[in-house]
Amino acid sequence: MVLETERLILRKWKSSDAADLYKYASDERIGPPAGWPPHKDEAYSKAIIRTVFARDEVYAICLKELGRKIIGSIGLTLDGSPERPIGADEAELGYWVGYPFWGKGIATEAAQELLRHGFENLNLSRVFCAYFEGNDRSKKVQEKCGFKLHHVNHMTRVVMLGELRVEYVNVLTFEEWSRKNRANV
Repeated sequence: MVLETERLILRKWKSSDAADLYKYASDERIGPPAGWPPHKDEAYSKAIIRTVFARDEVYAICLKELGRKIIGSIGLTLDGSPERPIGADEAELGYWVGYPFWGKGIATEAAQELLRHGFENLNLSRVFCAYFEGNDRSKKVQEKCGFKLHHVNHMTRVVMLGELRVEYVNVLTFEEWSRKNRANV
């Protein structure tokens, strides 16, 4: 599936995207605030595409004006875990955008399109999205999309970095999303 906005194309990842993924995911400003280590080489990026990004609802964020070059990733996790349980009609939204594209509304635009897809096509009842304390950019994206605070985890284990952090878990229900979008029409 391909999703499209005015400036973006959201499409499935391909192994040939590894160089572009490595270019942005190796930047120390990207992964650690989101809870994952910077990519160390292109082979690692290719492995992430083959495993983590191979899930059904994970998309490469491509900017049309750059000839559809990849500048980030966005996805809906539909399967919960013991640490992050979610219902059958719920999902968790995750995203990141390469540093050169920060402050341009790209993450918000991509998130709004994926939320539309989740609520309209996947019939989700609510979507969770979290950020770690200090990640104000992610907090702002979530606020712009209409997410509201659900709860705070004061001692969240960040397994990939071996740390404990404060995590703010937000939620957006179908009803709230629908009401917000009717108001913007």
